[in-house]
Amino acid sequence: MQALFPTAPPTPTPAAGDVRARVAGHTHLARPGRPAVVTRTLTELAGPTRGVVELPVRLMWASERSFDLADPDDLLWMYENVLRETTRTDDLRRLVNGRTLRRVWPLLNLPRGVRQAWESRHRGLRTA
Repeated sequence: MQALFPTAPPTPTPAAGDVRARVAGHTHLARPGRPAVVTRTLTELAGPTRGVVELPVRLMWASERSFDLADPDDLLWMYENVLRETTRTDDLRRLVNGRTLRRVWPLLNLPRGVRQAWESRHRGLRTA
């Protein structure tokens, strides 16, 4: 007998290395239905600190996806997009620099769930 209502699709299994931020059983969301992704340590964030970076379309849908890291506004805009849109820790490791993130953290305009996820895992960001 065929079911009248289809079953919900299975919850996707995170890729190896992905860390979905959970605190007391609560998942912090970057947006509805999308958990914020956080690395285990800030030292593994080995992204560039200078030059021009072009984000992949999955992280930035606009036609202009290049960011000059020497421009403070470009740097903030790039980090905000990466932290908000990524579903992969590899993106974070490749595009975000841990020291730079700590320096610009108070200036970033992030969704509450993203900020809470990162500050829950990396308490030092709260005082950055």
